[in-house]
Amino acid sequence: MGAPVSVTPTDAIATRKAFGEALALAGEKYKNIVVLDADLTTSVMTHFFEKKFPDRHFNIGISEQDLVDTSAGLAMAGKLPIACSFAIFLTGIGWQQIRNGVCYPNLNVKFFGSHGGIQIGEDGATHQALEDFAVMRVIPNMKVFCPADAIEMKKMLPVILADYGPTYVRLGRQPVQVIYDDKYEFHIGKGSVITDGDDIGIIAVGSLVGSCLQAAKKLREEGISVRVVNMSSIKPIDGVLVEETARKVKMLVTAEDHQITGGLAGAVAETLCQTKPRTFHRIGMKDAFGESGKTADLYKKYKFDAAGVYEQIKEWWNEYKK
Repeated sequence: MGAPVSVTPTDAIATRKAFGEALALAGEKYKNIVVLDADLTTSVMTHFFEKKFPDRHFNIGISEQDLVDTSAGLAMAGKLPIACSFAIFLTGIGWQQIRNGVCYPNLNVKFFGSHGGIQIGEDGATHQALEDFAVMRVIPNMKVFCPADAIEMKKMLPVILADYGPTYVRLGRQPVQVIYDDKYEFHIGKGSVITDGDDIGIIAVGSLVGSCLQAAKKLREEGISVRVVNMSSIKPIDGVLVEETARKVKMLVTAEDHQITGGLAGAVAETLCQTKPRTFHRIGMKDAFGESGKTADLYKKYKFDAAGVYEQIKEWWNEYKK
């Protein structure tokens, strides 16, 4: 799978940037790729592709429903559409078109929703997609992914392009810690054990993987062994790894920059309900909207940063030990 790398806090790259760079390279191999965005060429980093292939890039304007329907038509015409917008608008405004126009006929359209979670910061609650995993994974035929770092995003894209069918990928606005080296391999339906332990198991996704790794390091310094799993494939989820982790550890935690209802926590709960019912804890938004603020301040308030993840897990661990 490839080894995690030892990095410093300066080794941080936004997954949206990694996506834009990887997409421009993919355009050379896949001549049928067409890229569409909703007047967000710079924000979703499709400008890398536009610069190299201007005739295959289309700015649809601020109209996600048109974006999705146009992508569906291009897919039916034999193209490989890459449809991009902010996650909140793509999965919210365009949901009916995605469901009925793409997933129902099972068309080969790849959706990339950028600026997911409260990680986007100052844009505030109206722009912070906290339900996108849930509303996308509930649709038949749709696959759902979220890379933990830039390396995984670049490794993920070729796999997604080679796979047929509707796909949704969440991208992040802010730079996140680089976790993997270039030997890493992404596989659909597979998670990745980054650090191993048998006291606490943390199954995390996206930007919270880095926070969990830092929290796990602090817990290990206190003599608590922690397994951290990056579950970048939310649908299909790696049920075997989820069950293995649940059996291995004494306490299980999920962590995501998303509502705990319907996202990664929901997917893990559904898996365990069928295989190994048990109590586990969830880190994520608890039936709440976000708010405007600097990313670091929001992650601190909602306990998504390393200190907050550590604090929550340590409290649960202390309760378990009683």
